[in-house]
Amino acid sequence: MLLNAGIAGGIFAAYLTVLVLQLNPSVPLRPGTVGALVLPILLLHGTFVALVFYGVLLVRHLFAETVLSPGWVSFQLLVWLCLIASGVAATLMWLNLSGLRTTLEDDAARRMALGAVVLTLGVALLVGLGVFRFSFGRGGRAGPAAFGIVVFASLAVPLWLRGSAHATPEALRPGEGVSSFAAFPRGRVTMLLLDGASLDFISPAVADGRLPNVARILESGAVMHLATLRPTQPAPVLTAIATGKLPLHTGVRSAALYRARPAGPTVDLLPDYCFAHGLVAAGLLEERAHTSRSLRARPLWAILSSSGIGAAVVRWPLTSPAWSVPGEMVTDRLHASSAALPVASPPELATRLRTLPEPPDTAAAAAPASASGSLSEPGVHPYAGGAALALDRLYSGALDRIRDDPGARLVAMRYVGLDSVGHDYLRQAMPRAFGDVPEEERRRYGTVLPQYYRYIDGEIGRAIERLGPDDLLLVVSPFGMEPLSLPKRLLERALGNHESGTHERAPDGFLMAFGSAVRPGRLRRGSVLDVAPTVLYYFGLPIGRDMDGYARTDLFTPPFTAARPLAFIPTHDP
Repeated sequence: MLLNAGIAGGIFAAYLTVLVLQLNPSVPLRPGTVGALVLPILLLHGTFVALVFYGVLLVRHLFAETVLSPGWVSFQLLVWLCLIASGVAATLMWLNLSGLRTTLEDDAARRMALGAVVLTLGVALLVGLGVFRFSFGRGGRAGPAAFGIVVFASLAVPLWLRGSAHATPEALRPGEGVSSFAAFPRGRVTMLLLDGASLDFISPAVADGRLPNVARILESGAVMHLATLRPTQPAPVLTAIATGKLPLHTGVRSAALYRARPAGPTVDLLPDYCFAHGLVAAGLLEERAHTSRSLRARPLWAILSSSGIGAAVVRWPLTSPAWSVPGEMVTDRLHASSAALPVASPPELATRLRTLPEPPDTAAAAAPASASGSLSEPGVHPYAGGAALALDRLYSGALDRIRDDPGARLVAMRYVGLDSVGHDYLRQAMPRAFGDVPEEERRRYGTVLPQYYRYIDGEIGRAIERLGPDDLLLVVSPFGMEPLSLPKRLLERALGNHESGTHERAPDGFLMAFGSAVRPGRLRRGSVLDVAPTVLYYFGLPIGRDMDGYARTDLFTPPFTAARPLAFIPTHDP
């Protein structure tokens, strides 16, 4: 039984390898390359599936009236085990094709769809073989031969349809791009990005009077839900916000690059729904973060620089090493700076930032503070989100050093703490959604997330106070936060983790706009891809026709839009 379960596990690992290769069409189909990729998948997923199959067979052996005694390799057993394996693989292929479509070129998606059709047909043929074997007995050697042909074809044909490796476009170099027409930046755009913020959490808090500054925007400004992207990770989603383009056009399709150890191929997208990131956790894949050198599309601040519009950008992902552009930039690596990578631009800005307080370690950040503005209550437990709060305050301090630069017409700051705290403490903040939160746990940690929203509300209030008569404030959530599904919750608990919030199912983010040019109201749902075109429109710059988002002119008052017609340019990229 063990050998049969092992063969089925190996076949499942082969199917999963085909899926990884379909999602990464730039990987060449050489034997050494494919072998280096299939090995880690075989060690983790193949072994896991083999053990599951073996456990099921043992349980059946213990409780069945008719004892199953297969040979070393049983055709009857393999048909049903491989039917399950191929059925799961076909389901994964269709789910990934649907969920990760925005990361694939049209041709790659078409080829993957054809491969999924072939695999689904293979599943149907295996069902037929199983029924035939059950109804008519052994059937000689024809049955095993047909089984082998079906399994081989369901692996080989999708690979053949996938085709040879596709060339990857070169990344941009700083300073490359098309110069735009003259703009009219009468005012300044301040953009606050809030990872993991959700209108579903904000709306009740506003109704209770706990977020007065957000309430001011909701009363006098505009708000809309924003559809986000999958995989719902900060790097691809925020890059899409900065460029107005889908991940397949930006060069950033996931959070990192992954290389099979010890010297295997590098892939930039892992499949969803199959715990593929367990390969990284198990040390079978080496993870390497994206950098600014990964970009294949110009971000918003680079486009603005072509018209001489400076920007002050703080903590945006994929800004390290820092680009040299008009204005000032603080990368998201300030708290973990390395002498080898510039963390700020221009270089002298790094010297000015050295006077900022050192980022404390987790223990120090969680310790109670007195007059420093800690969210901890005196005489009670220290604030559990202290580490995330300390980092947000570090970058907020960096923003205070550069936001008054008169040449910076775009000021952008990213807050990560809500996302970090939401992952860990959503359960205590929304106990009804989980149903199993002890009273002591709810009382101790139930205010961690609401308190962080109040801190963010204060930061929004500071931004409102700094607005000039022609300025625009955009508060953008790239993705929301929602409770983990029950299976994931049970898995996290089994692994000893405390995570309870997630954004893997792409919950909506939002955009709030506030300023004299904003038309108040609640608008129809938009997309994270609409942010960059909308900012370009506000500055009077043309929108690239190759952008996947749209300028949301309905955000603005009729007098503003009447004086500023839409303009287009073929592309802002070189």
